[in-house]
Amino acid sequence: MNMPEVDLTQLPALEGHVAGTHPLSARSAASGLSGLTRSVVGYAPDSLWEIETARLPSALQALRRKARAFAERTLAPRALEVDALAHWPVGATPAPLASLLEEAGRAGWLTDMLPWPLGSAPLGEYRHPLVLRACLKVEEFSRVCGGQMLLLCAHTLGIAPILLTGNPNTIRRFVLPAFRALQRGEPHLFAFAITEPGAGSDVEDGMGAAQLQPGVVASRVDGGWQLNGRKCFISGGDLAQSLTVFAALEGEGMASWTCFLVNRDMPGFRPVRTELKMGMRASGAAELEFDQVFVPDSHVLGGLRKGWSLNRETLNLSRTPVAAMAVGFAQAATDIAADFACRTQLGGKALVHYQDVQLTLAQMMAETSAIRALVWQSAKTWAPRQGTASMAKFHATDVAMRVIALAQDLLGNHALLHANRLEKVYRDCRLTQIFEGTNQINRLSVVEDFQETLLARAAG
Repeated sequence: MNMPEVDLTQLPALEGHVAGTHPLSARSAASGLSGLTRSVVGYAPDSLWEIETARLPSALQALRRKARAFAERTLAPRALEVDALAHWPVGATPAPLASLLEEAGRAGWLTDMLPWPLGSAPLGEYRHPLVLRACLKVEEFSRVCGGQMLLLCAHTLGIAPILLTGNPNTIRRFVLPAFRALQRGEPHLFAFAITEPGAGSDVEDGMGAAQLQPGVVASRVDGGWQLNGRKCFISGGDLAQSLTVFAALEGEGMASWTCFLVNRDMPGFRPVRTELKMGMRASGAAELEFDQVFVPDSHVLGGLRKGWSLNRETLNLSRTPVAAMAVGFAQAATDIAADFACRTQLGGKALVHYQDVQLTLAQMMAETSAIRALVWQSAKTWAPRQGTASMAKFHATDVAMRVIALAQDLLGNHALLHANRLEKVYRDCRLTQIFEGTNQINRLSVVEDFQETLLARAAG
């Protein structure tokens, strides 16, 4: 997947173009300018990935390179294998995924939400927003395998409500022991449980929630709360040791939503099933049952009736990384198409020499680079807001699907073959338009976030 080590300055020209060494090329034109001018308009034959990486602060450049290296070394060899595994029993962990979790834990990819010594993020890296760092990691992992990416990164989503409580004691009690285990290579995953069989988008939209009858209900008992009901489509819920579960208080509506920390070994809790999914198959989407699960008061996160706030802020944090997933899939499609165009011949020459193929590749590169810029811009804040996160999410995921369609058209019948990876990229990317709120819900979230501005215009 990486470019071979070659001297880019010595390569011949593509058909229809002058070589980089030609006096009329862009590089030769730039070389004739003064040193000061070249510093402003200079040209170098770097890959687009290198050009964009160079725009990041040094700590984030190192993170991006580290994430790509881990993805290529650890995720790539398993990608097609784990996608094609038979549907395994709920709670089981196939050997390739068990070894992935152990390696990722030891390498610090499951504990990088907090700085060293609390977690594995280098202090220099932690000067930059959590969402931006997550986006860099997610993109590189997605580019190689969406299922393995989700298996590793849904864990971060499960931890987010605990971090958002802002309570150091809560973080110390629930997160740090799990992090220590992960660093020893002992998987202790978290999962985020909001979706219910009768409520998907309703738990991600205020208007829908206002009319919803909650499915998971917490009843007051001596010393704590008793949870009853079901959650569904919970990423990683089948393997998680700890879950941030959202439930309404008995007799109250969604405004009473409260976040509870549920441990896997609590009596009455069990993962019922996992879905046989279209994409991201290495990560289970679990249905969870809560049958009189006792949760002590000490496991209430952020206080009673604070669950809706924790839920919305968690989504604001996570929607931009979902957009980054799409960027990774678009980049994968672009890479696959470029490789195919360079290696496949038509009429005695490689496809890449045909101008219509070049136009398609340029469009794919531009679309991918544009949504990456949108994601990075959206992520450059410690306090993401709903409107900008939702815009990044729905626009990047929709554009990525268009990029994948261009790649499919270019590959033709070859796009359908599992070994060529593109049909897997399509299946994996499709989910990004649906979870973390459908793209329709995210469009409405943008309007909700900026409704005061619209109302003011309407009143004028």
